[in-house]
Amino acid sequence: MTDVNSDRLWKMRNLFDILNEKYSQYYSPSEHLAVDEVIVKFKGHVIFRQYTPKKHKRVAIKIYKLCDETGYTYDMTVYLGRDRQRTAQRLTATHATVSELTKKIQGRGHKQYMGNYFSFPNLFDDLATKQIYCCGTVRPSRKGMPQDLNPKRMTLKRGNIQVRTRGDLTTILWRDKRDVRILTNIHDPPAEGNFCANDGKAIKPQIVADYNRHMGYVDKGDRMANSCSIKRRTWKWTKNTSSICLTWPV
Repeated sequence: MTDVNSDRLWKMRNLFDILNEKYSQYYSPSEHLAVDEVIVKFKGHVIFRQYTPKKHKRVAIKIYKLCDETGYTYDMTVYLGRDRQRTAQRLTATHATVSELTKKIQGRGHKQYMGNYFSFPNLFDDLATKQIYCCGTVRPSRKGMPQDLNPKRMTLKRGNIQVRTRGDLTTILWRDKRDVRILTNIHDPPAEGNFCANDGKAIKPQIVADYNRHMGYVDKGDRMANSCSIKRRTWKWTKNTSSICLTWPV
């Protein structure tokens, strides 16, 4: 059984290598990119399939993708479990994943958006040295985040904005219906204070608006792929077709 799984893994890796080579060979991505995960339903017998009971696709393969504003998949990788080699190099799993996805766009000045699963200060600093600039929601517990913005230490009213900077890196905490934390080295730091419209609704900062505009690229590519799915219901050859009316040429 182990040999069968190894053979399947080898074949899938070769297929992904071929696809990724062609993706980058014939297309140059736009300035703004997004990194996110995609869940592909799969019930076959492979050791790297994931079981997530709370998801609609409970048994599936997890794929990390890098997409541009057209929804084009520029690079992708399959989640195969914990990467022990990268862990030995003192890189977290998310750091290793993003570094692998962005190795073909280094030095081009691209702007990349990502969710809180990927974002943390050390990753942003590392990518900035490669001329890849990032923006993303971030968890307050991430290493290197300002401790005074922790939800246990700070309570904001609706419309309030708190800003912390370290070099080119900016962290904002904005309160709407809930707290929103964004880490960025793309935008200039916004002004602090309370910003609400006349009707009492919080005014959305430009950083949040940009994140919402660009973060959906992977979902856009996924929707495009689903509309062209090769999975279709087919008739069995044993099915009775006598009820079907056929018009023959005279």
